[in-house]
Amino acid sequence: MKLTSLAVALTAGIVALSTTTPASANVRIGVTGAFSGPVAAVGEDQYDGFMLAVKEHGDKLGGQKVTVFKRDDQLKPEVGIQNLKELVSKEGVDAVVGLGFSNVVLAMRELLAQSGLPAIATNSGPSELAGKNCTANIFSTAWPNDGAAEVAGIYAQKHGLHDMFLMAPNYQAGKDMLAGFKRFYKEKPVGEVYTPVGQTNYTTDITRIQMANARSVFSFYPGGMGVSFVKQLSQTGLLKSLKYLSVFTLEETTLPAVKGAAAGALSAAWWSPALDNAVNKKFVSDFEAEYHRTPSLYAAAAYDAGNFLNWAIGHTGADYKDHAKLTAAIKQAATQVPSVRGYFAFNVNNLPIQNYYMIGFENQNGKIVPKVLETTVEKHKDAFYTQCKMS
Repeated sequence: MKLTSLAVALTAGIVALSTTTPASANVRIGVTGAFSGPVAAVGEDQYDGFMLAVKEHGDKLGGQKVTVFKRDDQLKPEVGIQNLKELVSKEGVDAVVGLGFSNVVLAMRELLAQSGLPAIATNSGPSELAGKNCTANIFSTAWPNDGAAEVAGIYAQKHGLHDMFLMAPNYQAGKDMLAGFKRFYKEKPVGEVYTPVGQTNYTTDITRIQMANARSVFSFYPGGMGVSFVKQLSQTGLLKSLKYLSVFTLEETTLPAVKGAAAGALSAAWWSPALDNAVNKKFVSDFEAEYHRTPSLYAAAAYDAGNFLNWAIGHTGADYKDHAKLTAAIKQAATQVPSVRGYFAFNVNNLPIQNYYMIGFENQNGKIVPKVLETTVEKHKDAFYTQCKMS
């Protein structure tokens, strides 16, 4: 990605101001994401997951008091850039967590690289960041964008899902998802549609599914987009006749709104509240007690990020404000801190190596409950890490 004139100006500002950031004995963390609009629940779950980790460490990170600065990027790259500039130059943060959707992360990449500020994405892992544009100080505790979609493609191919119609929003993550699905699903789709980001009326697109005589549908629609799509698909009666497979569409931020329409659907994911391990059981229990709702995979990714930062800051001690030392400690933290998802490691590109599961949804006494059907792929690596020149 080439720097725009705006990005050049902001980068210069960050470099110039980084030597005059506010002095403080407290750890200072920026948490950015989409906290408004149709995907606000995604951002809020990340924030709550991170703050739960902070609370469980005594409102500290690495044994030091922490101040958290929350910033809404509104799903807009230019707002994300401005937020980052302010967090660095005005608030003097020691690290930033969240980073928003892929379009925002990619817009901020050059600025983060220039500043050296340690950053942990909890909602994306775009293919550009996984490959040739991998960046030493940018991590993801979330997923490679196309990872879950690749697993969905593996599952669809293995279980003979035919006449597949593909749908996703028209931005980097949407393109990554469909590309990942097709990497392993070898049949030619009967249709492929990219819709505007933030769209909530899918009437025309559902008509296209019907006209294509699709027998299966694969979609990626996070947040409110997914709620609208699944509910409208259900209203037509298609969910009863189609095999519906998704990623980041049916999860704990959307299930309360989707309700019974989710029954019988499938989702490929690296995490579920139904995962049976001690760390995850404690996380789900603590989150529900604190926030009175079931956590989502976005909360899980941010909770891991908070625990990794806690270890990394404690490991660097008085040197936690040294960006290079804190970056190295974050990389090491994944080998020291158990993850809610079970197996986890940072690949050479700082994106996750992790297991993926097929999640089903059952109606139990009027409540939709997730169930882990199988471990579809173990220790899955993204398709781009060999292009990364970091070691």
